[in-house]
Amino acid sequence: MLRGLTTAGLGEIASNEEYIRSAAEFGFQAVDLNPLELIQELGQEKALALLESTGITIGSFGLDVDWRSTEENFRAGLEPLVRVAEAAAALNCKACCTYILPSTDLPAAPFMIAATRRLRLCADILGAYGISLGLEFVGSNHLRTQWANPFIWTMEDTLEWMEAINSRNVGLLLDSYHWYTNGLTTDDLLKLKPEQITHAHINDAKELPIPELQDGDRLYPGEGVIDLAGFLESLVKIGYKGVVAQEVLAPGSGQTSQELLARSKAGFDKVFAPLGL
Repeated sequence: MLRGLTTAGLGEIASNEEYIRSAAEFGFQAVDLNPLELIQELGQEKALALLESTGITIGSFGLDVDWRSTEENFRAGLEPLVRVAEAAAALNCKACCTYILPSTDLPAAPFMIAATRRLRLCADILGAYGISLGLEFVGSNHLRTQWANPFIWTMEDTLEWMEAINSRNVGLLLDSYHWYTNGLTTDDLLKLKPEQITHAHINDAKELPIPELQDGDRLYPGEGVIDLAGFLESLVKIGYKGVVAQEVLAPGSGQTSQELLARSKAGFDKVFAPLGL
C-alpha cells in the first residue's frame, strides 16, 4: 500500500508543485489532486517530470460533476469531466472519488433513481480513460438527520448500490472514520475483495461516544481511538495494494504546513510501522 495525502489537514499550500515536493520530502508516495489543474500549472511534460523525479503518484481526484441536484447542473459537468479524465490518464492517475451524504432534502426514491443513472454515466466516461470511480459512504451520525430524508451511510448499502449502478469500474472509497462511526469491525473489512476498493482514507477519532463524533472534527492518524492498525492489517490481508491517503477534516490548528506534514508523517509511522509498511 502507498502512503498518501489529501490537502485536508495540511494548512495553506501555495501550489500543486509545492504540495508534491513536500509530500515526497516527508516520505509520502501519493497525493490526491486535480490532474488538470496540475497540467495547467506546469504543462504536461513538466508535470510528468515532477511526478517522476519525486516518486509521487496521483492517487485520486474528486468527481466535480454535480450529480446531487438538477439534471441541468449534472449535464453541465460532463464535458469538464472528460477534460479532467484526459488529464488524469495523461498523468497515470487511475481513480476518481465522490462522497455520498447520508441524508437529502430530496425525496429519497426519485433521488436514488437519478443518482444511479448519473453515476453510471460518470463511471462510463471515466472507464473510457482507464479510471475507476470510488464511492465514499459517510457514517457520521449527525449528518444522518442533517437533511429531511435518510439516504445511504453504511458500507453494506453502498456495496448494494454499486451492484445497481452495475459498472465494473465502480468501487468503494473506504474511510477509516466512516468505518468507525458505522460501528464496523475488521471482520467486515475481511469480507471485501481488493477489487471492490478504489481508494482509501485514513484519519482518527476523539475519545467520545460514536454518536457525538463530528464529521469535521477529526484527528491525525495515530492520535485517537480508531484501531487503525487493524484497519490497515485487514486491507493487507485481503490484498489491497492501492493508496491510503490521509484526510483530516478539522478546525485550523495554527500550525504551518511543514509542521502538519511532520505530524502526519509521525502518525503514519506509528500506524504503518507495526505492519512493516
